[in-house]
This record gives sequence, structure tokens and C-alpha cells, in this order.
Amino acid sequence: MERESMDFDVVIVGAGPAGLSTACRLMQLAKQKQQELMVCVVEKGSEVGAHILSGAVFETRALDELFPDWQARQAPLNTPVTRDDIYLLDSERSAMKLPHSFVPKTMHNAGNYIVSMGNVCRWLAEQAEELGVEIFPGFAAQSVIYNDDASVGGVITGDMGLDAQGNEKGSFMPGMALRAKYTVFAEGCRGHLGKELITKFNLDAHKSPQHYGLGFKEIWDIPPENHQPGLVVHTAGWPLDKNTSGGGYLYHAENNQVFVGLIVDLNYSNPHLSPFDEFQRFKHHPKISQYLTDGKRLSYGARAMTKGGFHSLPKMTMPGALLVGCDAGTINFAKIKGNHTAMKSGMLAAETIVNALLDNTGTAQQGKQDLTQYTQLFKDSWLYAELYNTRNFGPAIHKFGTMWGGVYNMLDQNFFAGKLPFTIKDNTEDYTQLKLATDMPVINYAKPDNQLSFDKLSSVFLSNTNHEEDQPCHLLLKDKSIPISKNLMQYNEPAQRYCPAGVYEVEKTEAGDKFVINAQNCIHCKTCDIKDPSQNITWVTPEGTGGPNYPNM
Repeated sequence: MERESMDFDVVIVGAGPAGLSTACRLMQLAKQKQQELMVCVVEKGSEVGAHILSGAVFETRALDELFPDWQARQAPLNTPVTRDDIYLLDSERSAMKLPHSFVPKTMHNAGNYIVSMGNVCRWLAEQAEELGVEIFPGFAAQSVIYNDDASVGGVITGDMGLDAQGNEKGSFMPGMALRAKYTVFAEGCRGHLGKELITKFNLDAHKSPQHYGLGFKEIWDIPPENHQPGLVVHTAGWPLDKNTSGGGYLYHAENNQVFVGLIVDLNYSNPHLSPFDEFQRFKHHPKISQYLTDGKRLSYGARAMTKGGFHSLPKMTMPGALLVGCDAGTINFAKIKGNHTAMKSGMLAAETIVNALLDNTGTAQQGKQDLTQYTQLFKDSWLYAELYNTRNFGPAIHKFGTMWGGVYNMLDQNFFAGKLPFTIKDNTEDYTQLKLATDMPVINYAKPDNQLSFDKLSSVFLSNTNHEEDQPCHLLLKDKSIPISKNLMQYNEPAQRYCPAGVYEVEKTEAGDKFVINAQNCIHCKTCDIKDPSQNITWVTPEGTGGPNYPNM
């Protein structure tokens, strides 16, 4: 196929905090060296921020380095944290507030801000464009360009105007080849190209498998008398049972709004569990409902998040490319924060690339290098120290449970600063954890009351999700028989429940059970790609601009 081609020094895939920080730092360093760089960012969302979903309590450490004058530049950090409340919810009605001294120091939020990361990314994009970066929203990077020597040479954006069978419609437009000396992959959690590159270059050799959680978020307008700007509430325990780890949050942002959500770790074992319905139950607990009652739900979204931490970090370099942010898994789950770490990983990538391109030997030939100097920069950075010192946090929760894992982590962080002389690892893949449906208790979820709890379809409506119905399905089955012949028989087809958007259904027909994929509902959370017990579902990019359109998540 004839494709238009454009050449850049650096192509960045993904306009999240990692990708945009990479772009900004590249241009800052090039300006310091009085050199020109051509840098392009491609973003699959309809606009920058459209696919960004994060809690978020934001630590400014990386931003302070990237733009020390961010306040003068009017970065949208408007609500400083004023108080931390952490509760152990021991039943659907009762709770115990943890004394501050019993909380791991990593979860103390003094000096941090409650933000919309979608709006922070929009602001970062403005800074990048002022520095000369070209940003192309609505263009999904569909495939990797490999050079003759197998190094990465850029990406090809998705074809537009194909029907459901893959035939060209009248509106057909082939994707573009964006060629680069270096390519930075910053797609976020479970990026489909990052997944391919990790396998192709064996980047996760000798590493623990990556672990994931599914995070939900809603934005609510609440009565002024219920609003406490800057209050951060975290919870553990109910509605999740003792065999399911995760936790809830409620952040009081500006303008009488709160951000409420639940994270469910995707190593859970009961196939009858529905993370979406667990979140709906969570909002009924008095410690949460006291703020939401008489409020109005404005937005809904869900997204998988990497939480394997230090032990699961892959090698982040390969010939011609780097992997940064949540594409690599740099989130510090002990802090429940990944934005500052994603930004720092991108800034380190920028330093590495500029050193290679602008050291008087930088030529197109440089693109074939494996920039292993990134590894040393990473090891010398505060990012490495932060992730190393919290390396045991996630594995301790997985091995000892929420209660005793939490006790271990409090001792580890508060008394030993993460420097206990031993290591805990979790080397079991999340998708292998499901037990047979016949061996696990059925969970009966209450019907939503449409005041605090809601159904999936009305929730997806609030995400502003849109896909052209007549386009190739972006949820691919390796074997179309497995959902019915294996997953339904063994696990009561858990895709019906782990998907937070109602994408997957099992229909009863005269010919028998039928597995249905409602791809137009997909909010790009990637949970199916992660949790399917047969690893039979592969998520790929839909046509450009498809998916959610989050206004300020």
C-alpha cells in the first residue's frame, strides 16, 4: 500500500504525562544546545486528555524539575491537600480510622495537589507546542516500523475508513508512516505496541510478571455543605473480601466536586466477581455516601493500571526505541501515584536521546543504537530509588493479604525507609488466578438505586464513548471457540463481569450460547487483554478518535 511518510528526529506515541514530558524536555535541551529537533507526538484520543483517567493526587517533584515556574505558567494545580483520612472498612456499615502514625509514609500527601490529569496533560501539551513540538491527536499508532536490521524505525498510524470486514469504504484514508531516529512509546498501561516490543525484544526476561489493577473513577457535584476542599480519603477492606485486594478513594477537588473511585487488583480469584458492581457497592458505605448524598454524578470511567512495581520493570531500551511511563510500569503503587514517576521516566528518556543525537555524532544511523545509557541515568535518579525502596509493597499485599501486608508495609516504610535487607516477589500471572466457577461462591449484587449506584450502560454513556459501528473490531479473539467451549464452561465466562463497559455478553440462542462483542462500548481500559484466563483476547487500536472522550478526568 502506498503511504505518505514523514521523517522526524523523535516520534512519541501517547500524549499522557510521560510522552508530553519527554517532548517538552527534548525541546528544552535542544534549545540549550542551540540545536534543532523535529519532535512529533501522536495521540489516539480525539484530543489531548480525552483518554486520560487518573485519581489523582499529584506529587510535583518531576514538574518542579521540568517547569520550575509552573505556577506562573498557570498549571492547573489548584487544590492543595489539606488532610488525609484513611479507613479500614470492616463491613458495609462500619469503619475504623487509622491513626496517622500507623499509615505508611508513602501514603502521606502533605504538599501534594488534587488534580484532573486530563487538564494537566492539556496544559503540558500547550507547553510542548510552544516549544515547537508537533502534536497529532486522533491518530492511533497502529503498528511499529522495523528497519532492515530489526531496529525500531517509527510507527504507522491506523488506516481510516475501513468497514467491519476490513474493506475500503469511500472515506478510506491509509495511515501515515512516521519515521524517526528514535521512537518513544508512552501508551500507558498495557500499551498494545509496548506489549509487542516487550515480547519481540525479550525485555521482561528474568523479571517478575507485571501485575495490574482496574481503577474506576466518577466525578460528582456535591452540596457545598458536604464539600471539604483538599480532603483525601482512602479506604481498604469492604466491599472487597479478604481474598481480593484493592482499595477505595474519595478526593475533594475544587468547585464543590469530588473524585470517587475503587481499585480492584486483577489477581482476584472468584470468577463471579464484578469489579464494576463492587465499585457501585462501595459508594453506599456511610463513610463515602455522606459526601455523595444529594449530589449529581457527572462523569464515569475505568482504566487498568500497572502495579507490579520495581520487580516487574522490563528493560526499557531496545534498538531505536525506549519504553516509558506506564507502558513500562513505573507507577509507585505504594504511593498510589504514577504521574510524577511517568513524567520523570520521560524526562530521562529525553536526556538520553539528546545526548545521542546532539553529541556531534548524532545522525540517522544513531537510530539503530540500543540506548543503554538510559539504564544508567535511570539508576542514578530519584525515580529508581523511589521504586526500589517500595519494591516489596505490592508483593507483600498479594502474599500476606490487605491486613498483614499493610502492617508489613507500615513497618518497612516508617521504620526502615524501604531498606529491609530482603526481597518479596510475586511471580504468578494475574490471569492464572481465577478458580473454577463451581468452586467459588456466587455474588449477588443489588440492583442500582440510580442515586448512588448505576448500571454499566448509563455509566458508559457518561464516558462519551464513541466508535464507528462499521469498522473492524479492535477486540481480537485468537480462537473464537474458547469463550463458550472453555471460559463459559469453567469460569462462567468472566468477561461478562470483569469488563467495566458491558462489551462482552453471552446470548442464549436456538443454536446455543453465543459470545457477543459490543466493541462500540469499549472505554479502552485493557482489562480483557489482561484478565482473560485463556489469554485469548488481544486489544488493538480502533479507528482514530474512537473511545472515551473524558472532559476532565
